[in-house]
Order: sequence, then C-alpha cells, then structure tokens
Amino acid sequence: MTDLLLAVRNLLRNRRRSFATFIALAIGTASILLFGGFRANIQYSMHTAYVREGGHLQIQHRDFFLYGNGNPTAYGIARYEAIVAAVRADDTLRAMVTAITPTLQFGGIASNFAADVSRTVVGVGMVAADLNRMRQWNEFGLPLFSTHFALEGAADDAAIVGIGVARVLQLCEALNVSDCPKPLGRPPADGEALPQDIATLAAGSVGRGEASRTSAPRIDLLASTSGGAPNVVSLEVIRAERQGFKELDEIYLMLQLPQAQRLVYGRSAPKATSIMVQLERTAQLDVAKERLTALLEQVGGGQPLTVLDFRTLNPFFVQTIQMFNAIFGFIFVLIASIVLFTVGNTMSTAVMERTVEIGTIRAMGLRQRGVQRLFVLEGTLLGVAGAVSGAVFSIAVAGFVNWLGLTWLPPGSGDRLPLLLLVWGETPMILGTTLGLIAVATLSAWWPARRASRLNIVDALRHV
Repeated sequence: MTDLLLAVRNLLRNRRRSFATFIALAIGTASILLFGGFRANIQYSMHTAYVREGGHLQIQHRDFFLYGNGNPTAYGIARYEAIVAAVRADDTLRAMVTAITPTLQFGGIASNFAADVSRTVVGVGMVAADLNRMRQWNEFGLPLFSTHFALEGAADDAAIVGIGVARVLQLCEALNVSDCPKPLGRPPADGEALPQDIATLAAGSVGRGEASRTSAPRIDLLASTSGGAPNVVSLEVIRAERQGFKELDEIYLMLQLPQAQRLVYGRSAPKATSIMVQLERTAQLDVAKERLTALLEQVGGGQPLTVLDFRTLNPFFVQTIQMFNAIFGFIFVLIASIVLFTVGNTMSTAVMERTVEIGTIRAMGLRQRGVQRLFVLEGTLLGVAGAVSGAVFSIAVAGFVNWLGLTWLPPGSGDRLPLLLLVWGETPMILGTTLGLIAVATLSAWWPARRASRLNIVDALRHV
C-alpha cells in the first residue's frame, strides 16, 4: 500500500505529462473497442442474414455442394418428405429445430416475349410460409428489419426476381422499380408471339395452376426436366428484390416449390435439392449435425446424403470474419506499439528527472528491486487508469451511436441495416483489450525501471 501511494504521488508531481499519457491510453483503448464493436455488428448481422435465408444446416446430396451448379436436379433428394417428418418427430431435434423446409434449385431461361428479351436464370423453389418463419430468427437481438416474404399467400404461379433480372427483361416499369434505366437500343417489339410449341406448353402450365387475376407482368420460364425434355411454365412476377451481389441479382428467380417441382419433374415423383434446418441457437449446431447424420442413416433410403453447416455453405461469411479479425489484430498491435513508446518515454523522462531522488532512497537502504517495483507500479497505474477509462468511454460512445438509429448499406446486402457498435456485452473483447494494454503499459515501464534501479548511488547523488 505504501508503494502504491508513492506511485500515485509521483504520477501527480508532473500532472501534464501523466495526463497526456493517460489520454493516449484512453483514446487507444476506446479506438480498439469501438472498431471491435463494429466488427461484432458485421459478424452478427451477416450471421443472422445467412441463417435466416439458408438455415444453420442443410441436408444435401453428397456431391451437390461441389457439382450441383452444373446440373442441380441430378442431385435431388428422393422421398424428402419422409426425412422432414422424421426430423420433426425426433425427440432430440424437436427441441432445437425452429424450422425445416425443402428447396429445389434448377437452371432455366426466363423470357419476356413482349419485349423480345430473355436470359438464363437460377430458379429456386421455396415453401413461402416456412421461409417467413425462418426470417423471424434473431438470436442476437439485433434491431433488424424482417421483410415479409411476398410469395406467402400469392398465387401458385407467382414469382419473385432479382432487380437485375427485372432490368434485363424490361419489367422495371411494371414492377415500379426505381433506379432502373431503360436500354438505349432499339425499342422492344410490340407483343411478339411465342413459338407455337412453347406457347402450348406455357398455356398448359397456367391451366394446371392458378391463373393470374392481376395486371402484374408475366414471363415464361423454360427448363429441362429431370428426364432431359424441355418444359415451360408461365409465371406472374409480383415483385423484384435486390439481392446485394450484382452477379446474383441478374440470375435470381424464386417461385413456389410445387410449381418448381412440376416444371422440373413433371408427373414424376417430386424431389428437393436441399432441406434447410434452422435451429433455435447456433450453439446447438454441432449436436444437431451429429444427430441429423445419424438420423439420415435410418431414413435416408440409402441415398448418399450429407449435412453441411452454414459456414461451409457460405465461405464468403468466413472470409469476411477472418478479414475483420485480422484488421482488429493489426489495429491492436498498432495501438499497443504507440502505448509502448508513450509510456516508455514518460517513465524514461521521470527517471532522468528523479536521478538524485533515486540515489537518495538507495543510500537510505532501499534495494534495487524496490526502486524497480516503484517505477513499474507507476506504469501499471497509468495503464489501468487509461485502459479502464477508455473502455468506459467506448461503451458510452457506442451507446450514443446506437441510440441515433443510423443505418448503412453493407456489401452483399440488398437492404439497409442498422449501424451498431456492439461493445457492451462483448466481455471477452473488453477484458482482452483492457488487460492487454495494461500489460503493454507495465512492460514498457519495466526497462526504464530496471535502468533506474541499476544507477550508481554516488553518481546519482551528484547528478545535476
């Protein structure tokens, strides 16, 4: 306690220098933690988005993830209804699973013959009610905007397209899409008729489904069935949604799962290319994956199925988190270097100014270890005061920024998201940063303290 009081009094002897060092430590700590809060916001927002759209786990054919883009329907899951029913009936999984739903991915050509344009698309058949349920997942309690999935309650032949698909097929005006320039080329042809064979197929598909009763634009979707024959459906485009990535935006088309299955499988038994499983909490992922793998051996019907988690399915998410972790580490090292030299310079100056004092207390019997301990304690006190104050300041600033309700449009997102700095609650980050900078401050005081303890007593006493 005596050494502690002496260290405090010595720091207060030169208040200006001690205050400047304290401010440098506090600002450095706050800077690290505020960036860490931004990093946490990115991680939790992306995590939530991917789990909402694709679930925590997906049951797929073993080769679908690597080769499915070439021919998705070749890797369909037969009797997927039995697998879904088994998961819902399993005692272990029932307590963890919040939603389980099949999806069907396929390739095709979407055409707007009224405008004489067409383009290749990637179609995805979904169960709209299940996807709306999945979009309610919010484990981290973020103030995210949960948009209602427009296909729920829509007609059997309804479809949603990406903004890029709407632009290329010249549907922007009919769908009230803003910021969608028209091409400068030749004007679209007025109502060119479909080829007779395709028109017959399309007319038959509308008859089997629920015909459109609105003035929404229609497109024709041509795809190859699982047997290799061409098939066409006529779809009512009810909405265009921005997908975030331009490459996805210009090929994305979503439709009702039964309609997609009729298009791809015709009168054959319908299949799904994936079964999405969303859990209540991400911490349950490993247990659920292990149980699903065991369950598939019983109800999979001998199919080569596998269970993939959302990190494997979305390498962009993992790469983004790794990038932000690397930036966070770089900033910490940079700030720690500044703290190292700032505290070291402060303590070196203090040693020079107090050389006679050091000689005096040494002549009075204080050992070298006592002198060294005194100066190291001063550096530690500076580190504690600066780091703790910086942590408190960062929490206050983060709370104010979050209160403002700012939004931003991150890369890969079609919607504006809340701009949050999630510092409070990130206990490992706060403790790691604070204790790390205190350790750096203590270390930077050690060398000047060691040099002070080794001063020759006679030389120190006659120092001018």
